[in-house]
Amino acid sequence: MAFKGLFGRGRDTAPVPAADEPASADVSDATTDDEGDDIPEAAPARSWRERADAVLPTGASTGSKRAEALYGALDENGPTHFVDARGCHLTSVDGERYLDCTMALGSVALGYTEPRVTRAVIEAASQGGVSALSSWREVELAERLCALIPCGERVQFLKTGAEATSAAVRLARTYTGREHVVASGYFGWHDWSSDAAGVPAATRRDTTRVPFDDVDALERAVAAAGSSLAAIVLEPIVERTPAIAWLARARALCDATGAALVFDEVKTGFRVAPGGYQEVCGITPDLASFGKAMANGYPLAAVLGRQAVMDAARATWISSTLASESVALAASLAVLDWHDEADIAATLAETGREMRAAVDRAIEASGVQGVHTLGVDPMWLMRWDDPARESRFLVHAMHEGVLFKRGAYNYAAVAHDEESLRVIEAAASAALVALLEDEA
Repeated sequence: MAFKGLFGRGRDTAPVPAADEPASADVSDATTDDEGDDIPEAAPARSWRERADAVLPTGASTGSKRAEALYGALDENGPTHFVDARGCHLTSVDGERYLDCTMALGSVALGYTEPRVTRAVIEAASQGGVSALSSWREVELAERLCALIPCGERVQFLKTGAEATSAAVRLARTYTGREHVVASGYFGWHDWSSDAAGVPAATRRDTTRVPFDDVDALERAVAAAGSSLAAIVLEPIVERTPAIAWLARARALCDATGAALVFDEVKTGFRVAPGGYQEVCGITPDLASFGKAMANGYPLAAVLGRQAVMDAARATWISSTLASESVALAASLAVLDWHDEADIAATLAETGREMRAAVDRAIEASGVQGVHTLGVDPMWLMRWDDPARESRFLVHAMHEGVLFKRGAYNYAAVAHDEESLRVIEAAASAALVALLEDEA
């Protein structure tokens, strides 16, 4: 059962994410009484997708929410915008209801509109989101994060994971007085980590990319950087866990060269473990970035680490007007309350394992070849040999009422209950059979 591993730290009842109905009057008071009134007025002449394409350069401000990322070029009528999200379900502007396996790219680990989080958010908003002063919640949350996360001695808040990791790089460069970064993983769109158009060649030269879990490549890149090495920046999990030797070697190389070791824990924090993968592997970085599930989908990120390195913030400039607004801080404090009272990470692992098993059963029963599941259980994926077949599967699953993620990752949430698992297996089975029928 998905919830059976949830309770081991002082609470006998489960966090019950809102599903079809708000959990309390406090929450429902913030929504309309007539659900139909929430759906935007229809525009028959143009779809929401067409309207978005007309005013947003890529159709969506989040890359993975672009229509072509969701479905490829196969379905012009697939849902692109939502009006309501509760538990692990969302309702599109067309009034269709879907079970979500992406959970906002992993930002939501408890469930959409989770009652405790929602009440904390409403209370904070009612008291003023921002003012001339910082919210008291900034201090309390920083104290709690430092007590929870192995590398945490000082914290600075930001709004996105990319911001937090970029701040870590700037802190490392300031602390060491050096410029070069050796990196492995995905860190967002900022210049230091991107080879996209518009990034100056000189900026690109300051970062060397190395393959995940490749000790030899890591050693060569560090040797080539020499005395200019400021940091090694790693995503500690990329589709699978690495050999501990890889992370240990990164730690040793930083110790030997005086560089800073940075873990990007934006996906792994409060999911694989509350304190991120560093809590699991026993290797402590100098700096780490957190985000996503830390505030159950509200916009909040943090860079934190050893005091000596974090204090480099006094010698550089890292600041954001809304970094200490109260609403996201309140959401994160509510998330930490759940992690204090129940083993949320264990529940996510068990639920993810059952989600994968449901899809594995569907694959085996259908006889479809060229696809398998992989990854760590709380954040798993389907690997297809043929991207075109993957797109057709995603469209068929969407028509069966389930949204799967293209590539990495599908994310487990506490809100994925036993009925959700049944629906996931049925939708995956029907989509795979439909795929075979397409190819017959």
